[in-house]
Amino acid sequence: MPPPALRPLSVGEILDTSFSLYRRHFAALATVAVICTGLPLVLRLFLEAGGGVFSSIPLLLVYLLSTVVLSLVATGATVFIVSESYLGRPLSAREALARATPYMGRILLCSFLMAFIVGLGFLFFLIPGIVLGVGLALAIPAVVLEPGRSASAALSRSWELTRGARWRLFALGVTLLVLLYVPFFAITGVLTFLLSRGGSSAVTGAASSTTIAALALAGIVQIFIYPLFYCVLTVAYYDLRVRKEGFDLELLATSLQTA
Repeated sequence: MPPPALRPLSVGEILDTSFSLYRRHFAALATVAVICTGLPLVLRLFLEAGGGVFSSIPLLLVYLLSTVVLSLVATGATVFIVSESYLGRPLSAREALARATPYMGRILLCSFLMAFIVGLGFLFFLIPGIVLGVGLALAIPAVVLEPGRSASAALSRSWELTRGARWRLFALGVTLLVLLYVPFFAITGVLTFLLSRGGSSAVTGAASSTTIAALALAGIVQIFIYPLFYCVLTVAYYDLRVRKEGFDLELLATSLQTA
């Protein structure tokens, strides 16, 4: 297969490429999202229907554990699917899940360190938190796509890779927030309001049904939004490698040597 035509992308082109990859490999991405997000969602709804999240402590622990483990697997698998597709090597959901499983520990540690560092930034002031968040945004793609890189090394890698491009990444993040999460909160908010009005004259049990319906709706919408976020991060990661490291030329040279 010929090497992909990689080149530096504008913010709009990164978004366009990410949405194109999402549409092209929707089946694989949705399968990963449904498998890894669907089970915790079902457990959460079951707990809510049974009297609240604390109605069954053992089941709550299973829910929390499955949420953490499966979200880590989903993150790695999504990055793998997008990466392989972007480089012209489509990957199935089954293969992506198998490849992502060994990375759970590194993704967990990387996510924890990133949240801790960014949280410290926000404790001092808003701007340091934003700068740290943008500078470390590509740590997850780095820890997944660069073999042997530790969680702390992935944070350093993201910080160096984003140097000089953080305004572009900030603009990309704001645009993505507007495109994805503003409609998400608007839709779920309106439908929750309508459900609440529909059950306003019912007994107390109907209020629980409204909550469950709203949670189910939010969870289903989130299943389809989640992969897009990592589509954008992965494409942005490769864009900066092309700009700073000549990754497109490296890939071309590798392809020619293999041929």
